[in-house]
Amino acid sequence: MRVLGVDPGLTRCGIGVVEGPPAAPVLVAAELVRTPREDALELRLDALHRAVAGAIARYRPDAVAVERVLFSSNVRSAMATGQAAGVALLAAAQAGVPVTPYSPNDVKFTVAGHGGADKDEVGRMVAMQLRLSAVPRPADVADALAIALTHLARARMGAVGEAGAPAASARAGGGSRGWEAVLDNPHLRVAGGTAPPRRTT
Repeated sequence: MRVLGVDPGLTRCGIGVVEGPPAAPVLVAAELVRTPREDALELRLDALHRAVAGAIARYRPDAVAVERVLFSSNVRSAMATGQAAGVALLAAAQAGVPVTPYSPNDVKFTVAGHGGADKDEVGRMVAMQLRLSAVPRPADVADALAIALTHLARARMGAVGEAGAPAASARAGGGSRGWEAVLDNPHLRVAGGTAPPRRTT
């Protein structure tokens, strides 16, 4: 199974692609999408939509996983994140790819083993599971990979339905080569703007 994970954000949106088997996941690609704060909201959402839709077309995932927006004390931030998540859901639906939302606690519990894990701990566990020599940076990318790994793990446990056979396109990247090797290949992209287990809730 190949899974595309999205850590939604209006200014910075992480996209991470991994593929199974779940017991030995491999890094396929990672992207960071940025949109300028000074642009109109509709233009930023359009840029995000094109970026996520483009990633789905490029990597042909069997499933898309998106972090679900829950309560936030910062209403403005929560609204922006929710809008970005909606754009990702729309892109997956338009491509006909099954999409599953996961809460932050789902991701922390599945990847790090407990719902109280911080971003550094999640990043370290992502690096360990993908056999990378360093934690993926920035944190948005590490979070997107964690979301994708969560879906792989839940699929293995039967918590989500299998999304079908792996895509037929050539598989890119490889966790055993280390994160530095990924940085050196074209599968790490910065796009948009001005810059080139059980459920606990």
